[in-house]
Amino acid sequence: MTLPFDGAITSYFQEKAPADVRAAIEAADKNDILDPAHPYDTRMDKSDYKDQLDALQLELVKLQADVKATGKRVVVLFEGRDAAGKGGAIKRARKYLNPRVARVVALPKPSDRESGEWYFQRYVRQLPTAGEITLFDRSWYNRGVVEKVFDFCTDAQRAAFFRQLPEFEDMLVDEGYHFVKLWLNVSRAEQLRRFLSREQDPYKQWKLSWVDVEGLNRWDQYSQAISETFDASDFSVAPWHVIRSDDKRRARNAAIQQILQGIEYDGKDASVTAPPDPKISISTKAWDAR
Repeated sequence: MTLPFDGAITSYFQEKAPADVRAAIEAADKNDILDPAHPYDTRMDKSDYKDQLDALQLELVKLQADVKATGKRVVVLFEGRDAAGKGGAIKRARKYLNPRVARVVALPKPSDRESGEWYFQRYVRQLPTAGEITLFDRSWYNRGVVEKVFDFCTDAQRAAFFRQLPEFEDMLVDEGYHFVKLWLNVSRAEQLRRFLSREQDPYKQWKLSWVDVEGLNRWDQYSQAISETFDASDFSVAPWHVIRSDDKRRARNAAIQQILQGIEYDGKDASVTAPPDPKISISTKAWDAR
């Protein structure tokens, strides 16, 4: 089987990965959590996960009906490093929702025309109207992290982004959007383990890109850019919710629970929509740059 990028991820694992990262991957069972700082040693029991997820997905269906009936507008940002589980969390949140009400926005590289626009402009076009839910698979925060790490923007452009950001997000909240910012946080060892799995799986190789491969060599630059972004954008009116995502099961459920916080809708079940596990959904102050 031909490996994408000539097996660059395997080569990184064998030749460049930090020794502790390589040792953790080699010693682990598939159900083991690799990050020693993670509050749990193994993944959530599959049956418990499914029971909780089913109940949470039903709450999302209730929310959707209420959003459509009342004209509420919901915006959720899913951010995080590559392979942090953004797509999987979005898939579970979106599974039973009507695509005419709840849609996923994953914007490609900007066109020449879009590159000449105000940076926020193409994202504003994707905001929901009354009675809609929009889930952003990456968002305007590309400028804070990925574009910085790969020099896709200038320092002046990034500085302008951070200057304009507080007012932009304050306007969203003031306009009445239910606005949720989720950062899925994956450890270095777990990210590499997921990349290695994708590299070997012909059904998932399409998920890998040059940015993923090169990003392995820029872990520290990513960490610095993430830290700077959190410092500049963790607003009281629009805080970040950092979801520990080494265990995808706990992360997916916590992400949905976080979406359901702070919004009322007809038939809401408080026993299901309780705040997420505080060991899994944490603040930026508890975030670990490793």
